Amino acid sequence: MDIVCLGELLVDMFPAELGRSLVEVSAFRPKPGGAPANVAVAAARLGARSAFIGKVGDDAFGHHLAQVLRQEGVDVRGMRFDEEARTTMAFIAMPDENTAEFVFYRNPGADMRLRADELDERLLQETCAFHFGSLSLIQEPSRSATLEAAKIAHEAGALISFDVNYRPSLWRGSGEAYDTVTATLPHVNLLKVNEVELALLSGSEDLDAASKTLLEKGPDLCVVTLGPDGSFFQVAEGGEHVPAFKVPTVDATGCGDAFVAALLYQLVASGNWRDQLSPSRMHEILRYANAVGALTALTQGVIPALPTAEQVDKFLAEYDV
Repeated sequence: MDIVCLGELLVDMFPAELGRSLVEVSAFRPKPGGAPANVAVAAARLGARSAFIGKVGDDAFGHHLAQVLRQEGVDVRGMRFDEEARTTMAFIAMPDENTAEFVFYRNPGADMRLRADELDERLLQETCAFHFGSLSLIQEPSRSATLEAAKIAHEAGALISFDVNYRPSLWRGSGEAYDTVTATLPHVNLLKVNEVELALLSGSEDLDAASKTLLEKGPDLCVVTLGPDGSFFQVAEGGEHVPAFKVPTVDATGCGDAFVAALLYQLVASGNWRDQLSPSRMHEILRYANAVGALTALTQGVIPALPTAEQVDKFLAEYDV
């Protein structure tokens, strides 16, 4: 297995129109979502062997989501169905094409109830990369399950990838989020943050200085997504900004997930991921990941927008002409 993702698989309720806040949207349309699940699908679209570990409700939405992943070629043997909790829903509004507002309905949602004893250990031991986000770290039992999964994958030699994916409304405060995330950093190899998360964790808005600060906490690679401004990476040998591709953005939701999938697949597809951590190689990888994110922005919704490897190659070839 190339990439195993653990965390939330939920129903994203997308707004019927852009340019309105949550209370102004006239209607919502259900679509499959959840950052780790998006990464698993995006990776499969690019040609990776990917799997998803997580919990959904034993309800119509939960079984539909599992079927969507199967149809996308994602291995779902690690999924579990909860008879006592519903599949989580997230209502989304987009005041503009690059900004999203979220309200989560999970009290608790099934994704929060994954237990360590429900993990598929063999799947975790066979993967080249293990990816998760902070939402599954917010409370028990999913926190312990996530950390145990990371431990199993790490001991088997996998790259451990962590997307902070900070959603303030789900935490009891920024202090709790800071403490939880920073306690996790020594256990990960790849840290992905956006500009807000970078400042929250480092106390600085300077990309170079802040990402160096985070590397000192344990990761081998820190990547900062900058939306329409591209991305930035920091490794032991140095860091660099990688410009974005300018495209007519329709919906930026999920672009970060697509970016992460491309980044992970590029790191593990060529063999030992540690051999990829030179600044020159990381520039190539982030340029590819930026292209995947840009293509995802062309269509509303995440999974319907995710590009194939052929589409990415064609985009890059045409862009370079």
